Amino acid sequence: MPQNRREPLQQVKHRRDAALRALAGGIPYAQYLGITFDRRGDELTALLAYDDKLIGNPMLPALHGGVTAAFLEVTAIVGLSWSFIWEDMESGALSPDQMEAGALPRLPKTIDFTVDYLRSGLPRDSYARARVTRSGRRYASVHAEAWQDNRAKPHAQATGHFLMPSRD
Repeated sequence: MPQNRREPLQQVKHRRDAALRALAGGIPYAQYLGITFDRRGDELTALLAYDDKLIGNPMLPALHGGVTAAFLEVTAIVGLSWSFIWEDMESGALSPDQMEAGALPRLPKTIDFTVDYLRSGLPRDSYARARVTRSGRRYASVHAEAWQDNRAKPHAQATGHFLMPSRD
């Protein structure tokens, strides 16, 4: 959509939600884990809905560390991709119909990803947000935090560096 033409609010919301569904739906492991995203404007919150298959240590019980790391990495990749495609999506250069049909932009590739496990992930829903700290033509740096009941008390955080896809 051109910037100078006004769109109805519902159409804008539909376009953004369809683009997010297509972007997050393009990651099969995120679908397997049950990761979904909630969008408020341009801010994304990832949700890892609790499931028994996510438990790593049934004696505690606690979320598996690999699941926590994957949750943070998926959050970082989708958050980075969302910021990457935002302008194209808003200008109409990238349509949600094309994205849902499979014309997804290439996702950033992980260069390195460091996770800090701050406390045990309890057997309940987890939430995460990513913040892009640096985004350039070649690489980007992203920080992600995951929490459960209280956002001020994250159970894990991560920093990752990603190779950006070419804009061709």
